[in-house]
Amino acid sequence: MKRILVIEDEPEMRRNITVLLRYHEYETIEAENGRKGVELARSEKPDLILCDVMMPELDGYGVLQALQQDARLALIPFIFLTAKGDKDDLRSGMNLGADDYLTKPVGNQELVSAIEARLRRSELQASREFKADFSSFQPLLALGLTPRAAETLLWLCQGKTNSDIATILGITESTVKKHVQEIFEKLGVETRGAAAVRALEVLNAGKSPTR
Repeated sequence: MKRILVIEDEPEMRRNITVLLRYHEYETIEAENGRKGVELARSEKPDLILCDVMMPELDGYGVLQALQQDARLALIPFIFLTAKGDKDDLRSGMNLGADDYLTKPVGNQELVSAIEARLRRSELQASREFKADFSSFQPLLALGLTPRAAETLLWLCQGKTNSDIATILGITESTVKKHVQEIFEKLGVETRGAAAVRALEVLNAGKSPTR
């Protein structure tokens, strides 16, 4: 049974999330603030972390930064869950290394789907001894892409939608679609999944892109 750490300072919200997760047969661990969340992450090493942004003692950004400084915890899938919907907040969270950023109120199915997707990717990485470096789009330029298309592909291969990418990069969704089309044409693929595989091959440490 997968264990999920829920770091949320609002008792009712925390309770609703844990009830939903238990219904879907996840084991839950609860923390009422960021400091306690970091302590539990270190002692319990959950399979995934759901974390609010605005919290007492230590906010969500501080939690993520603390975890990333610990090699044992840095690769745990991390999803921000917050009432703050400002685009700058989303960019800040993603640029710090969060795997996803969901804005409250989030639908039950949307939350569960996001969790399932991140857990699947984590399992795939572990089974293939896969260690992708998502810190820069520069390696993707080797695929013959323009810098903006390479940036788009960097987020695409992390499971982001066109709308997500538009917000993160500060461009329109129609522009993202043009970059995606460029990616398909340059890589000779027809689906986002196929493009993501090519990107992950490049970003996987020690591997070269296949042509």
